[in-house]
Amino acid sequence: MRFRIPLVALFAGALLAMEASAQGLSARPIRLVVPYAPGGNVDISARIVGPGLSELTKQTVIVENRPGGGGNVGAALVAKATPDGHTLLVGSSGPLSVNPVVFKDIPYDSVKDFAPVSLVQIVPLVVLVSPKFEVGSVKELVARAKAAPGKITMASAGSGTTNHFAIELLSALTGAKFLHVPYKGSGPALGELLGGQVNTMVDQLTSSMGFIKDGKLRVIAVTAAKRVSALPTVPTLAESGVPNYEASTYLGLLAPAGTPREVIGKLNAALRKVVETPAVQERFRGLGADPGASTPEEFARMIREELVKWRALAKSANLQFN
Repeated sequence: MRFRIPLVALFAGALLAMEASAQGLSARPIRLVVPYAPGGNVDISARIVGPGLSELTKQTVIVENRPGGGGNVGAALVAKATPDGHTLLVGSSGPLSVNPVVFKDIPYDSVKDFAPVSLVQIVPLVVLVSPKFEVGSVKELVARAKAAPGKITMASAGSGTTNHFAIELLSALTGAKFLHVPYKGSGPALGELLGGQVNTMVDQLTSSMGFIKDGKLRVIAVTAAKRVSALPTVPTLAESGVPNYEASTYLGLLAPAGTPREVIGKLNAALRKVVETPAVQERFRGLGADPGASTPEEFARMIREELVKWRALAKSANLQFN
């Protein structure tokens, strides 16, 4: 009798382990890989959904920043990771729909190498001006850039990011030439903009909203097709004299290709509940984002559609980066 309890416990433990394995679970943490430096939109969003995802999956969730290459470094890391649901990419338009279009060689295929889990949000971009740079409108900015080609600096979260693409598109549509200054994420770029080391910046509204609300940075335009509810008095670029300009970014979670369907389903169910939580929705909307979960199939379709859109824009504007 004295051996029955340990044997039963061992047997029960084995059954639990088998069940956990079948569901794609283990004691290891879930890593949310952010392919940018801390402080930007992707990083902030990962840290908003992380706690809820941890609670629902009963797994420890760790946010891991892997900046570099306009998001390519972090994306490649996840593409090559073991497909077990424990390494996820906090993916956005840059590495998924822009970089494959404008970079000649990237170390992953954004369609074939990932298994989308769910969309998290869509975020407009904004044109920001340093407090030390006296420009009050897009028309004035364009006029000054045309008068001094390549002299006005415009920061982005990195070469090849959606922010960078938005800058190049602005140049192509207006004929104004800016000096692009890439950083490893929005956080470092915003710090330099606040200090006046760069004149202007195109950034996701999510990461810059706090500085805008505090009056530390001025926003002269939004890149969306319509004005955003969080900044109702700020005109769109189209309203500011740049017709047909529209750009925004999406953000969601993706696993490596080959991740079991049941694992994707479990993660999708948990993430949808997190994104639909009133507190999370309020937090995202307060930052200027439009929260919204999706099915894996819907997110995959969005990535493909955005690839087509940005490829057409890149071709018309003759954009390609090394």
